[in-house]
Amino acid sequence: MLFIVGLVIVFGSVIGGYLAGGGHLGVLFQPFELVIILGAALGSFVIANPMPIVIGTAKSIGALLKGSSLKKQSYIELLSMLFAVFKLAKMKGDLALESHIDNPDESTLFSAYPGFVKNHHAVEFVCDNLRIFTLGGGNPHELEAIMDAEVEAMHAEQHAITAAITTISDALPALGIVAAVLGVIHTMGSIAEPPEVLGHLIGAALVGTFSGILFAYGMIGPMAKSLENTFSAEGAYLNCIKTGLIAHLQGYAPQVSIEFARKTLHGKLKPSFQEIDEALQAVQLP
Repeated sequence: MLFIVGLVIVFGSVIGGYLAGGGHLGVLFQPFELVIILGAALGSFVIANPMPIVIGTAKSIGALLKGSSLKKQSYIELLSMLFAVFKLAKMKGDLALESHIDNPDESTLFSAYPGFVKNHHAVEFVCDNLRIFTLGGGNPHELEAIMDAEVEAMHAEQHAITAAITTISDALPALGIVAAVLGVIHTMGSIAEPPEVLGHLIGAALVGTFSGILFAYGMIGPMAKSLENTFSAEGAYLNCIKTGLIAHLQGYAPQVSIEFARKTLHGKLKPSFQEIDEALQAVQLP
């Protein structure tokens, strides 16, 4: 939503200022200039990136429009879920988790936390690592390194998407110049036309440079940064899970493990100790 609001502000300010200064909106409408700039940008994006990055970028449009869905309540729910997992494991052993991690979609344990269940990356991360616990993988340091590598691999994939978008943003001003040069070439072919015709053609050519710069710094560049922020929030969510799992594996009491996980959070997303304590008191095991 903020992305849409930002676009409205950017384009509203630019076009509104142009009109307020006596400009004519029709001059800015040059569809063939846009075809040259955006078409070349899309083509270069496809050339430069493997298919998984192209597909991943297309899928990230939804995340771009919605932004991060993680709020303080998301973390209260997450920590409550982890507490339920740890408490069940302490009471009945790690093998009691087996039925839940094998079929998380049908788990009565996880179904009580719908926000967590919707996060497929997080569900997979929790279940895969809990499965290692149930199989007897009990070295906390080795498992922490494996979890770090898993989070880093996901981060690298997401970084590749934002880097690809940033590269296109950097290229757009140059592609705008390409469109402008082609417009000048077209203008030179009409050099015998009267000044008012030439003025219109030159103005149309300059729209290419204007469009390339505006799209680069007013839209595509901020788009990459917005996605980077969203991906960073997802990484922090997984890091919180990792901290809680490692504390549980080291033998800490469930509430202590949850406190370790809470300590990784910061800012407005971090629930207070009292908020978590109240939430944990309401946790019910299946």
